[in-house]
Amino acid sequence: MSEERPKRMALIASQGTLDWAYPPLILASTAVAMEMEVAIFFTFYGLTLLKKKIGAKVAPHTNPSMPMKMPFGPKGFQNFAWPMPNALMGNVPGFETFATSMMKKTFKNKGVASVEELREICIESGVKMIGCQMTMDVFGFSKDEFVDGVDVGGAATFLEFAADSDIQLFI
Repeated sequence: MSEERPKRMALIASQGTLDWAYPPLILASTAVAMEMEVAIFFTFYGLTLLKKKIGAKVAPHTNPSMPMKMPFGPKGFQNFAWPMPNALMGNVPGFETFATSMMKKTFKNKGVASVEELREICIESGVKMIGCQMTMDVFGFSKDEFVDGVDVGGAATFLEFAADSDIQLFI
């Protein structure tokens, strides 16, 4: 009688903005807590999420579905808001920094871990973090720019894990 292996989840993280940093790390940390084997392949702009200092920002102009409502009116009327088009907000100087700050503050106030905390949880829990070698070469990154616990490999390294996975997601 053969032993059954744990379920496996393979993720590809290809985006480096703050709003796109959360999904792969939340899914990975949840899956590993459910005793799954997990690997995340960080490629293209997602590779920046492995850097020691994450500079991820919210980019409202690239996400047309992002809800943009700016509070308007005197105190006591905080539920009243004028919808603001993303194209307008994305072009206002300093809005990206403001939106990033507000998202981080909202997440903290709601008890959501930061991207750095989620990444650390993943590493400590045994999630295999694979930095894409080709992307490193193209963008000029070196492994010493990344946090400890990161493996470096190409598509074949990730595909060996993904080919035997129960869940594969491109995020």
